[in-house]
Amino acid sequence: MDEDRWFWSVIQDDFKNGQVDLEGCIKVLRKMQVYFDQTHLKHLVKERLHRRVGLFINVDDFKAIYRALVHRTEFHDIFLSYSTDGKVIPDTQLAKFLIKEQFLRNSNETTAFEIIAKYEPIDEVRKKKQMSFEGFIRYMNSEECSIFKSEHKTVYQDMDQPLCDYFISSSHNTYLVSDQLMGPSDLWGYISALLKGCRCLEIDCWDGPRNEPVVYHGHTLTSQIQFRSVITVIEKYAFSSSAYPIVLSLENHCSTQQQKVMAHYLKDILGDKLLFSPLGGETEMTQLPSPEALKFKVLVKNKKVGTIEEGMLRTDDDTAAETEDVSESGMSDEDEESDETIPIYKGRSHSKRRGDQRTATPPPPKKSRVEKGQIAIELSDLVIYTKSSKFVSFDHSLENQKCYENNSIGESKARKLVNRSAKQFISHTTRFITRIYPSGRRMTSSNYNPQEFWNVGCQMVALNFQTQGIPMELQHGKFLDNGGCGYVLKPEFLRDPNTTFTPQNVGGHSKPMSLSIKLISGHQLPPSTKSKTNKADPFVQIEIHGVPEDQGRRKSSVVKSNALNPKWNETFSFNIQVPELAMIRFCVEDELSVLNHEFLGQYTLPVLSLNTGYRNVPLLGKDGARLESASLFVHVWYY
Repeated sequence: MDEDRWFWSVIQDDFKNGQVDLEGCIKVLRKMQVYFDQTHLKHLVKERLHRRVGLFINVDDFKAIYRALVHRTEFHDIFLSYSTDGKVIPDTQLAKFLIKEQFLRNSNETTAFEIIAKYEPIDEVRKKKQMSFEGFIRYMNSEECSIFKSEHKTVYQDMDQPLCDYFISSSHNTYLVSDQLMGPSDLWGYISALLKGCRCLEIDCWDGPRNEPVVYHGHTLTSQIQFRSVITVIEKYAFSSSAYPIVLSLENHCSTQQQKVMAHYLKDILGDKLLFSPLGGETEMTQLPSPEALKFKVLVKNKKVGTIEEGMLRTDDDTAAETEDVSESGMSDEDEESDETIPIYKGRSHSKRRGDQRTATPPPPKKSRVEKGQIAIELSDLVIYTKSSKFVSFDHSLENQKCYENNSIGESKARKLVNRSAKQFISHTTRFITRIYPSGRRMTSSNYNPQEFWNVGCQMVALNFQTQGIPMELQHGKFLDNGGCGYVLKPEFLRDPNTTFTPQNVGGHSKPMSLSIKLISGHQLPPSTKSKTNKADPFVQIEIHGVPEDQGRRKSSVVKSNALNPKWNETFSFNIQVPELAMIRFCVEDELSVLNHEFLGQYTLPVLSLNTGYRNVPLLGKDGARLESASLFVHVWYY
């Protein structure tokens, strides 16, 4: 076996003249599928060329650069401990490594050879059922060695439980891409949220010119977009990242005339994707349908006139009266705590029945016979399983609320309920979908901590997706689980109406976990913005977010002037009482001074999605995008 011969066979076509420039170097590295940070690469090239005269990179230079980026000493130390001769690892030894270090108990020589066949680049080594260091590097850098469990990257949970049994990825003010006072409204807000797996979108609807409803943050200087355009974008991207149902949470401030236009667009644009009648024609129900049963369906969340059965009768009878005195709460879901009881509009439908729809033209303008704050029957009848209902009290809901009625509660009121009545709150969320939304005082569209509301089983914990920070990092991490489908099954103790669990009383409801993480090293971390080269003074914080008893943080030492390959070799331990609700966050920062730190990258995931053994932690930037070449290297074990 000759690794040098293999190396030359890979690069020889690119080094026909014995050298390449920087662009050629980048091309060869990409051909070899080596991920690199441009700043680190340029520094390595510059450092290499400083040692001799010339502006081009020869074979020896390239080999040194390649090894600086790829041949990590921490990997080599592990490799040597299982190699029989310092050059290769036989399949028998690789099987031992998988069992002892990666905790893959069912591994054997067949498993080991499958890995060799997949990752070993040198033909003669692979044929001997051995793995060279080059192959070992490729395996250790692969998704198989990610800290996130591969089985959690697909939908693996039971999706046949009622909707209220799931945490649902939910967005607030989805149309905004900046602050909620003067920022722009943009269709990208909906596209971005849907691509991230969001399953509950908010649409603030207001009367617009020429009988066209508009979407924006009312009574502010935010710009406006057409409701029709929003629904068109949702129709296009609805199921691009998940097949499971989408809920359109309408903040409805429109006149009845423009509500009829909204209903028309929902039916005409969404077509068969829109859920407009109960599954199987069922009108009397004791529990909600499941995400599986509602695949590829869009649900409308809004106030509703009367019962589902009455709506179905109206659908079959186009001769409904123009008006009828019906008492119902107002229409704005987020204003419901101060809404007054008002009459509901009940007018003639302008839309044809489902099979007869032919046109995308809204109904003709007609002077409304009612004031704003009333509900058009055409829109009301599109609300099936997600009827917005005013929250009065837990006792009132228990006595009066239907399973298809949902509550929206502001964060301040919800926080008081968590602190004062956690047991009742959890009992409530086992029965009814509960949406939490940010305070209107958050003018910069900042976010609250979603964990405190997940802890009591709230399904729709709505955040401003456009706002960076720890709350959105927790949101992204939580919904990485279950294949990123936007639905995560709640723990059994948050689905049992008779549970005695509360965030302050966790005993006996979960099996505690003792977790240890050895932070070994970092690789190609983003350089400090204060550095003129590729340097940083990085340290890592490992945080647990969960029930109050589980909250914890550990901080590593600072490695000076090294963002390329800092090493820590420090172990941190956590005792976690409720691992089902716990999230773990790895955050890398640059110590600019004792009191001043710069964010470099982070990664957050559910504790129960942790892989054991030697694992790579990918790092994400502030915007949530993957930092392609940056990672941490850790060893994880728990019992």
